[in-house]
This record gives sequence, structure tokens and C-alpha cells, in this order.
Amino acid sequence: MTVKAALLDAARRLEEVAIAAPRLTAEVLLAHALGRSREWLYAHPEEKLPPHARAAFEQSLDRRLAGVPTQYITGRQEFWGRDFRVTPDVLIPRPETEHVVETALECARDARRIADAGCGSGILAVTLQLETGAETWGTDISFPALQVARENARRLGAPVRLVACDLLSALAPASFDLVVSNPPYVPDGDLAGLQREVRDHEPGVALFAGPTGYEVYQRLVADARRVLRPGGFLIMELGFGTHERVLAMLAEGWSEARLRPDLAGIPRVAAARRS
Repeated sequence: MTVKAALLDAARRLEEVAIAAPRLTAEVLLAHALGRSREWLYAHPEEKLPPHARAAFEQSLDRRLAGVPTQYITGRQEFWGRDFRVTPDVLIPRPETEHVVETALECARDARRIADAGCGSGILAVTLQLETGAETWGTDISFPALQVARENARRLGAPVRLVACDLLSALAPASFDLVVSNPPYVPDGDLAGLQREVRDHEPGVALFAGPTGYEVYQRLVADARRVLRPGGFLIMELGFGTHERVLAMLAEGWSEARLRPDLAGIPRVAAARRS
């Protein structure tokens, strides 16, 4: 089977079960199986697949057809121009989370100490450390997630300090200039309505916040006020439709509260300065 034939067949099979972006998915999986770039596929459409690569491609394709996200199959996802390792122990990085980085660099580029609460794969902690050079800490309640973050920090050359704890509970009072977080914000009752890739494969501890979806925001705002120095910033990613209630949490003890929309105009990030 040639590269061209393999891609056509895979894209057809993916489209039949309504997998998003079937051609792109086929290209990513085949490039991964071959250990090549997607550009190489375009330049070598008539190249025949070696038996081992064809077997690996078929295995990956079967997993994607069964609902396993592409990123968990390839073990990687790009964020802020860098490749991060991802496993089923961590959320898959989304482009929307880059708005947290943009907001942090606008509000607190001169921060000397940064904390990423619930760091997961480490995308925020690693990115902000590399972009600012600040002393950066990442926390997570999941030991397997911290292992992934540690590997990403090591591989990308970011000296991030990692701590196993719930949100900011292990960090000292008034010791940070910036706290960032992409916290769990899905209400427990929304499980059935999630895409199967999310519902069946991404870690629930990083998705679900409690009955209302605001439980983690409430604890995070209170704990960030404790660990931030006066004038420090808290920057959080927002779930759809959560911005009004989150802003209300920032009414006392905070100033300069603001929202940042994503490319679709949906409020995606909340930021505020500790009074």
C-alpha cells in the first residue's frame, strides 16, 4: 500500500464514523507511524509503506476509530510553538489556553515568582518560565500528571518546581506575584453531554469541579488571595458561560478585574489584581 492509498482509505473510514478533520487525522497518524513529518507525506505519495509502519498505522487508526483522541495516540500536542508530551493522565492542551499565556505576559511579564495551580502536563508553567525566566512552581493533586509535567519541563529546559498538593495549599502566604490556572469547571451533571473523546478518555479529576462547576473557582480565588503578594495577579481560564459568576467572586479583595475573549468572542480568561 502506498502513502496516498493509505491516506485515502483512512480518511474515508474516519469520515464514516464522523471523526472531525478525517484527512488531517489520517495524516497525523500515518506520519507518526512512519516517524516522518506530514510534509514528507506530501512529497512521497507513491512511497510504499513498510510492513511495520503499516501495522502501526492500522493499530493507531483502530484506536482513533474507537474514540481515543489523536493526541493520546501520538503522545504529543503543540502549545505556544512547543511540543508537549501528553498521556491519558493529563488534559489535552487546547488552543484557547494560550489566551492565559497572552494575558499573563500582558499583565505580569515582570513577575518574579509564578504559580500554576493544577498544572497538568505543565503547559502553562513551562511556557511562562521559558517566556519570562521567573521562578515558577506547578502544583497538581495527581502524581501521574506531575510526572508528565516533570518530563516536559526537563525536555524543554524549564527549571519548574513541582509540588503535589490541592491547588495552592502547600505554597507559602504572600510569596507569589502571579497565579495562573486552567481549573476544572465542568459540572458533574454534564458528563453525559461531553464528546466521547473527552468523557471516556480525559482525566475526570481535571474536568469536573462539583455539582455547580464553580466549586474549584471559589477555592482557587480564596487561596490565590492568600499566596499572592499585594498587587499580584490571578489569571484563570473560564468555562463557557461562567464569566459573570467568576467576576462576582473577584468583587472583594481584588481590583482591575477584566475578561479576555477567545477568537470566537467568548469570554475565555478572567484576570484580577490582588488589592
